[in-house]
Amino acid sequence: MTHQEKDIIAQALRGYVAKYPSQNKAAASLKGISPATLSVILAGDYRGVSDNMFLSLKEQLIPGAGRGGWQVVETGTFQEVQAALSDAQQFRNVRWIVGDAGCGKTTAAEIYARENREVFVVLCDEDMRKSDFIREIARKVGLRAAGMRIREMLEACIAQISRMDSPLLVFDEGDKLNDNVFHYFINIYNHLEGKCGIVFMSTSYIEARIERGVNANRKGYNEIYSRIGRRFFNLDPTTEVDVAAICQANGISDRRTMARIIASAENNGFDLRCVKAAIHREKRVKAAGTDENDI
Repeated sequence: MTHQEKDIIAQALRGYVAKYPSQNKAAASLKGISPATLSVILAGDYRGVSDNMFLSLKEQLIPGAGRGGWQVVETGTFQEVQAALSDAQQFRNVRWIVGDAGCGKTTAAEIYARENREVFVVLCDEDMRKSDFIREIARKVGLRAAGMRIREMLEACIAQISRMDSPLLVFDEGDKLNDNVFHYFINIYNHLEGKCGIVFMSTSYIEARIERGVNANRKGYNEIYSRIGRRFFNLDPTTEVDVAAICQANGISDRRTMARIIASAENNGFDLRCVKAAIHREKRVKAAGTDENDI
């Protein structure tokens, strides 16, 4: 890794650290970096800091890093997600954003978090227990929760977030949380109401799940539905225009090639992961000078 590449990562790190009240809290929110290592990188002294450390920071700090120079395009979905996040942060409300798999929700949220202070994106998982959920929030807001009991972690998180000017918690893939964690969120919300914006993001599966839970009077479901205003923020689907713009931004301008990629996207529900794969494939074909059917 060149010194210039390290400078770029260090600059991204400076912007990231500026979101936190101290370097120690910023270090605590990142995976695999100590406050001492963070300090020497910020000072421009890269001696003794491995390339693997810089690569890890690059992946955590720069959306799209390690993706072969992929250019993110501000599609309609991207703009909708950013507007919804901005609204939730400004007015400290709760929203549940719903969009198709692969429509770009996560990328839009990651970039919003990179460009705005006090925004924390938590990736949810179906295996998360309540303690895992709170511990991940703690890590994201810069707390070292080792040795803390779940109640202590919760209180520390609430105290930390409550001291912030305009915090926003974003729970990506929130529909994967199990019922126990789902219900525990209500406890978090009750402490942070009016102090913090909260946004969940997921596919439309959550709508049916919430409806079933409310109709069956399952614990916590009606409360959660109430807290998101009994409505979901449904994103518009990705369009051919979006795919064409992504093609052009990533070096595909030939009309026939774009038509193939758009057709492939349509066959795959306009999943942007499939669009990305199709663009890379077309580039490999062009670089090899072979017919598309030969690969």
